[in-house]
Amino acid sequence: MRSPGGAEHPRQLEDHGDAACVLPFDPVRRVVTLVRQPRVGPLFRGADALLLEAPAGLTDGEDPVEAARREAMEETGLRLGELEFVGAFWSMPGCATERMYFYLAAYGAADRIDDGGGVEHEGEEIDVIEMPAAEAAAMLADGRIADTKTAVALQALQLRRPELF
Repeated sequence: MRSPGGAEHPRQLEDHGDAACVLPFDPVRRVVTLVRQPRVGPLFRGADALLLEAPAGLTDGEDPVEAARREAMEETGLRLGELEFVGAFWSMPGCATERMYFYLAAYGAADRIDDGGGVEHEGEEIDVIEMPAAEAAAMLADGRIADTKTAVALQALQLRRPELF
């Protein structure tokens, strides 16, 4: 990489495309649906490998809205309708090309059409966790939710739908 001053510095870069994240919430019951799955990064660092997260994944060349819907179905079993765009942010701009597209999506009991749990051929081992939005916010505040994308999504929901908390 060439700096503004002209000096060149070697950098490593991961180029794997964009990703989409959606936080499903039931406005009537004031709950959010998250997923718990093992992650290699925390495991490598000696931390708890099981992270509580908002459903997310790579777009695989899809429109981010469709990717968010697909990931929600695969991971949670929820068929989501309208998605509310939150923003698109660089996930790790110092070392990756990924932009993460964030959405919020209201759902109701009739929208749960499958068990979720992930895609077997992708090696996903996912538990679906539905919890009060206020409990999720407390878990974020005290560090039990330690995933950046989930923090962004939960804080966006708090700003846009404070009555759920």
